[in-house]
Amino acid sequence: MQFGKVDDPSIIDFTLPADAPETAGILAINKPQQNFQAYVGCAKWNKADLKGFYPKGTKDELTYYATQFNSIELNATFYGMPSSEQVITWKEKTPADFKFFPKLTNTVSHFKRLINVKEPVEQFADAISNFEDKLGMAFLQLHDNFKPKDFERLKIVVKEFPKVIPLGVEVRNAEWFSNPTIASEFATLFEDNGVANIIVDTAGRRDMLHMRLTTPTAFIRYVGANHESDYTRLDEWVEKIAKWKEQGLQNLYFFVHQNIELASPLLSAYFIEKLNKTIATDLKIPTMGNGNTPGPTLF
Repeated sequence: MQFGKVDDPSIIDFTLPADAPETAGILAINKPQQNFQAYVGCAKWNKADLKGFYPKGTKDELTYYATQFNSIELNATFYGMPSSEQVITWKEKTPADFKFFPKLTNTVSHFKRLINVKEPVEQFADAISNFEDKLGMAFLQLHDNFKPKDFERLKIVVKEFPKVIPLGVEVRNAEWFSNPTIASEFATLFEDNGVANIIVDTAGRRDMLHMRLTTPTAFIRYVGANHESDYTRLDEWVEKIAKWKEQGLQNLYFFVHQNIELASPLLSAYFIEKLNKTIATDLKIPTMGNGNTPGPTLF
């Protein structure tokens, strides 16, 4: 994942900012109903990107991936509208507790730019509904140049999105965050419609660490820099998640990306082990193709 990449990660202040004031209130409302669940995974399962993760002779990458992780950020659906048949095939290759997090097709977000997208949105929702209990959350990633001047388009899509499909939204253009009034308006839209406000942690776009939860779900897309700081950044995230869990967080969806994706399973394993020790989750710690559990030795 090249978004937010910088030439020299050592000059970036990776400290997590304070929570937005509204976040504690969102979590407090839901604390009495808390039933915490954590899903941690990578962005893709194909062998070319995750070199060294799969044992020699692996015939089906998704089937093996699902023995090591409990979820996948499904970017494959961004590049083409999934069919019901394809979704069913993916679903049947995974265990009962596995979850998919499909990204809305770029027809909706990038080519049509949210204009007259009711039909493709419904087509997408119909297809991914075949994941049934294995559907975690769909997410809409807007183009970098989709700006607040087109806010009305986003309002329509959010309000009309099928309520039976959980939804997260990632806005990227800096103007969404630079104006506090605009930031509050779109966060309120998400809150009113039960939409998760996706947080992105990447070196070159620290403004996307808005720390404004709009539901009791934290959907975090972590982009490592293939740098030794990746591990200390994950340590800080574990501390943040522990705090949010105490306040009432119900769901954690945490997906690890890298500029060079082959490192994603290693970072994920490190993060999962830390999370298990800190908040008593019981997530499987992934192993590499050689049977070793990776530690902070990549750099």
